[in-house]
Amino acid sequence: MTQESMTSDSGALRVLVAKVGLDGHDRGVKVVARLLRDAGIEVIYSGLFQTPETVAAAAVDEDVDVVGLSMLSGAHMTLAPLVVKAIRDRGSDIPVVLGGIVPNQDVEELTAVGIAAVLGPGAPADEVVEVVRRVAGARA
Repeated sequence: MTQESMTSDSGALRVLVAKVGLDGHDRGVKVVARLLRDAGIEVIYSGLFQTPETVAAAAVDEDVDVVGLSMLSGAHMTLAPLVVKAIRDRGSDIPVVLGGIVPNQDVEELTAVGIAAVLGPGAPADEVVEVVRRVAGARA
């Protein structure tokens, strides 16, 4: 896959950011959406209370390069792998980046089930942008 084929017609990376489950804390995901947008990345925000299946459907339908999940509820070990599975069940290899409250001891297991990268709370803006670009580039 070439760089051109992994981006939209505008040439920008496309990222779907989502909140899965009953986690209603959306300030952080909105900040991430803005900083990605300000870095020239096209952002689609799915809103609160999504299911793994609705995130996967939106990711495939919108032809995004990366899915960004924001999770603060402690359900990351259950819901994040379900999002990866739902995306793979749709025949896609779209990478998933997880951000939020994720204990260090969970990172290895999450990457083993297909999470491409994990960003903790307070990750600097430049790190978030670099991780999204790197993950999208690795897919290419």
